Formats: sequence, C-alpha cells, structure tokens
Amino acid sequence: MLEQSEEGIASNILADRLKRLTASGLLSRRQDPNHRQKGIYSLTEVSIQLVPLLAHMGAWGRRHTRPSEELSVRAELLEKGGPPLWDAFMDELRHLHLNAPRPARSVFQELQATYEKAMARKARRARDQER
Repeated sequence: MLEQSEEGIASNILADRLKRLTASGLLSRRQDPNHRQKGIYSLTEVSIQLVPLLAHMGAWGRRHTRPSEELSVRAELLEKGGPPLWDAFMDELRHLHLNAPRPARSVFQELQATYEKAMARKARRARDQER
C-alpha cells in the first residue's frame, strides 16, 4: 500500500488506474528523472472541463447523503460559487497543469481555507463536548 495515501490504495491498483486515465486522455504523463516514480501526471484540458460536472455531483452528494461538514464544505462552496467559481477553478487548474498564465484568483486557497475553518469548528465542538 502507498504509505502516504489517505485512501490506502495498493500501488498496483493506482498504477493501473493512472494508465487507464492516461489512455483515455484524462491525464498526461511526462518523464522526470528527478521524480521518484520517474514521471509526473497532469490533468488534460478534457479532465479540467469536468469541473462543472464534479461540482454538480458534489452538490447532489450533499443533498442526498449525510456527509460530515468538513468533507462537504468544499462541495458547498463550489455549488454556491456556480459557473464563475468553476471557471476560475478551471483557469487555476490550467495554470497548474497546462502552463497557462497564473490567474489572479486562487480557488485552491479558498477551498483550503473553507476546509480549515470547518476543521477548526469540529475541533472546538469536540473540546466543548469534553468539558
């Protein structure tokens, strides 16, 4: 198993999935002799264009399942932000994966800040329950 994988995915399963995603055009791979696995995967334009679909799926999940707050706050932000936020997110992904210019707005920072606030609220609630 990959030691740093939160999902605990076996390396052979991950390798197979990466090959399939690359073959389907959702990822690209470039050689990098300095990288431990000798290659770096990047999103393609095709996969970046999935952001609106993934935002809709996250919104559906929030409505029809019982996700924890900390795991759903990013989906909520994407849902509420709508197409302007999705476009900004795709621009940032293009910068990170396709060498496009850096956008002024960092959706990654917004998503991370939202998650960190939810985690802080969870920690406060846990401390309050211990008292």
